[in-house]
Amino acid sequence: MKFNKKLAVAVSGAVLLMAGQFALADSTTDIVDALVSKGVLTEEEGKLISKGHETKKKAEGNIGFKNGFKINSGDGKSNFSVNGRIQADYRYFDTAEHSPTQIQANPSADTFDIRRAYLGAKGTFRDFINWEATTNVAGTSSMKYMWLEAAFSDKVKVRFGQFKPMFGLEQNTSSRFIDMTERDWVASMAPGVTRGVMIHGSPFTGVNYGLAMNTGSTAASYMADAGEGVNDTFNNGDGKQYTANVRVNIAEIIGNKEAIMHVGGSIASDTDASKPVAGSLSFRTNARGTIFYNSSTGLGNNTIDITRAGLEGIAAYGPFKLQAEWAQMGFSNTNVAATEDKDINAWYVNASYMLTGEKYASAYKSGIMDRMSPNAEYLGLGSSGWGAWEIGVRYSRFDATDLPVASATAGGGANADSVHSYTAGVKWITDPNTRFMLDYVYTDFGRAITGNLSSSAPYTIFPEARNSERAINIRSQFDF
Repeated sequence: MKFNKKLAVAVSGAVLLMAGQFALADSTTDIVDALVSKGVLTEEEGKLISKGHETKKKAEGNIGFKNGFKINSGDGKSNFSVNGRIQADYRYFDTAEHSPTQIQANPSADTFDIRRAYLGAKGTFRDFINWEATTNVAGTSSMKYMWLEAAFSDKVKVRFGQFKPMFGLEQNTSSRFIDMTERDWVASMAPGVTRGVMIHGSPFTGVNYGLAMNTGSTAASYMADAGEGVNDTFNNGDGKQYTANVRVNIAEIIGNKEAIMHVGGSIASDTDASKPVAGSLSFRTNARGTIFYNSSTGLGNNTIDITRAGLEGIAAYGPFKLQAEWAQMGFSNTNVAATEDKDINAWYVNASYMLTGEKYASAYKSGIMDRMSPNAEYLGLGSSGWGAWEIGVRYSRFDATDLPVASATAGGGANADSVHSYTAGVKWITDPNTRFMLDYVYTDFGRAITGNLSSSAPYTIFPEARNSERAINIRSQFDF
């Protein structure tokens, strides 16, 4: 009997050690506990087997899933993960039908759209080197993010490559976690994705900063992401952009885990940027519809200096969140006759409420909003959980009255330079990786416009002048 028991112990130990290569530690512990409770193993033998399994597991590392498939080294200093996201959209607009002879392409057409489809990998090597390589297979650029970072400490990290410098709260928040289906005009005025170098980190609890030097704006666009996939090609009229940002969460500093009291500011200087061309400044509605402003008039024919400034704030307690941002793009151009200084301003206020009681503070990380996890996940028909439900409203303002507005070349109509936007949305987060969104967006152009015919597609031309746009945006999203 004693011999058989020892044999059972040996066999059980071998099986458990082999299973450790495929099973999670929790499963192994359960099996050992069951054998001990049935008297097959003594407590000492159970501890010995568990210890051997954990030692082997630690030496070999492990594979798991937590918002992405991740491989960890045994010493915990290196990891590698595969990540991706897909956003499948439908957009409906109340615009009238257009004649094929009148228009070649129209951004305010009703359409299904693969808004984003990212696939990439990222990781850490020996607790020092961080990296990411992500492509957007639904976009025009082969690589969305590609950067390498030396993490000297949490206080000082130096990043090289193609990334987003820290400017703007909503622009730096992942598209997976923004409040509405589309970012506001404020985000369009941030540098966005570009190439360069950045020093960033968190020197104190609740404080984050970023200092960057990046590729400047191009002649084709002064808008967000103008530097994506772009190298500097001229030394004359092709200056660099310098960006600085600081964010402070007072609630985190005082140790309040129920609230967010976030304030921040950004500034960027783009000196000697390429001279403007048609389409350098192009804004469309927050429903990703009508291009209502498309102008470079009034900026002169020389190279131009662009100064961007932004303020941001979040006030949240429990399931309620109020978020606001303001941004300005200033343009300075010295001509032979005079010096011109013009600017464009935009701001928004967004109020959100979690109907199912989730706390926004739990989704705040490193100075931005991150992943929200439902209190009770919805796992399909028969699930006891309902997921997380959120409602929200946003008011947005666009003001370019300081810049002369170019008239459209068709129909005698004009762009809009003083625009108001109202958005109401509902969001269903079934689990941390899946969400569904529905937004209604009303845009008041402030004047009757026939739209803008730019030098290249897409165009926005209305058969009849109109002063507003109504739209419905629907999104299905999954990320890992």
